[in-house]
Amino acid sequence: MSESAPVEVHDFGCRLNTLEGEVIRRAAQGASAEPLVVVNTCAVTAEAVRQARQSVRRLRRLHPEARLVVTGCAAQTEGASFAAMPEVDAVVGNEAKLRAETWARLSDFGASEKLRIDDLASVRETAGHMVEAIENRARAILQIQNGCDHRCTFCIIPFGRGPSRSVPAGEIVRQARRIAEGGTPEIVLTGVDLTSWGADLPGAPKLGALVGQILRLVPELPRLRLSSIDQIEADPLLVELICGEPRVMPHLHLSLQSGDDMVLKRMKRRHTRDDALRFCRDVLAKRPEIVIGADLIAGFPTETEAMAEATERFVTEAGLTRLHVFPYSARPGTPAARMPPVPGPAIRERAARLRALGAAAEWRHAASLDGACRPVLVERGGRGRCPDFTSVQIAAGLPGTVVDATLSLQSGGELRAAPLSAASGPLIGP
Repeated sequence: MSESAPVEVHDFGCRLNTLEGEVIRRAAQGASAEPLVVVNTCAVTAEAVRQARQSVRRLRRLHPEARLVVTGCAAQTEGASFAAMPEVDAVVGNEAKLRAETWARLSDFGASEKLRIDDLASVRETAGHMVEAIENRARAILQIQNGCDHRCTFCIIPFGRGPSRSVPAGEIVRQARRIAEGGTPEIVLTGVDLTSWGADLPGAPKLGALVGQILRLVPELPRLRLSSIDQIEADPLLVELICGEPRVMPHLHLSLQSGDDMVLKRMKRRHTRDDALRFCRDVLAKRPEIVIGADLIAGFPTETEAMAEATERFVTEAGLTRLHVFPYSARPGTPAARMPPVPGPAIRERAARLRALGAAAEWRHAASLDGACRPVLVERGGRGRCPDFTSVQIAAGLPGTVVDATLSLQSGGELRAAPLSAASGPLIGP
């Protein structure tokens, strides 16, 4: 591709999709003589798929001369419907999107063959993709696992990502070392079902062993962060490192989904309310500065008002701070889609209550940091993140540098970080 033929990749959904979007962007550079627009979709909710379709139409209006390709989880699970859209030139599945030859052969796609979807059930290996410092120029996202072997009744993602498969530990350590040697101060380990890492490798190592290896063999790495984990799969060594290793950042995001036992059972989750409560309380007792967030679904089929209130009580009892709330939306082909639904107004009202709980918890946490000193990893746009992933305003330091700063609570509930000394980093604009 000549320099005049740009590549745009629009990512939806999780951190893993963000990482893969960068892999796509780099693979597609130089692959065609015409502009390319890629929509890297998410399928976690019906709303996510609707937004992807809306974006396809909008991007076609903005780029009438470009080749427009749809990929990602929604393309994998609903490829034919995207291929039927007149705005779309090609639909590429989740496995094919990461292969350079896919983008080198885009001209092979014709009007009669717009769809290239692999059978993910037969895929048994995954490659790690190292893309340095792609998130706000501050941290590197390192994929260590893909796919999922569980069958939660609400979830379409196993059909979009295929079976669980792990990147070997040696390759992960090699990539982590290269990232650290390049000066990036923080790595985020990510995957679809992160805590299942290793189950398909010889000897079935656990995630705790991998985290321990990275810390031991890459001593120059200052900060290691975990993306979303399933707490019921967290092995004892992983919990020990989360609670006791300063280089593991004090922030967890848990795949909880509900705080009611009957709802959890109907979701086919593998933990109970007490399991999750015990985990949260144990971690907070051992490392009080840790911040715990969680995914929660509001209005799962058959959920009563009492069940919804049980989840609300759980948020407080477990000491959750950050809530990622999903109003339930049926995904065709999943068992939950055949269960008796909760009326839409009730779903929206319960989601609003959970979000209000989360907002109040975040405000209390921000207030607790007023006057505290924290090392802040500077991002772009005058923003930064504390070790516990609290977002702050900061007007010093270049993206990717760590600045020691004093935090102050502003009237709107935001935190502002003031560097402790001018030596912390050069001033930057707003």
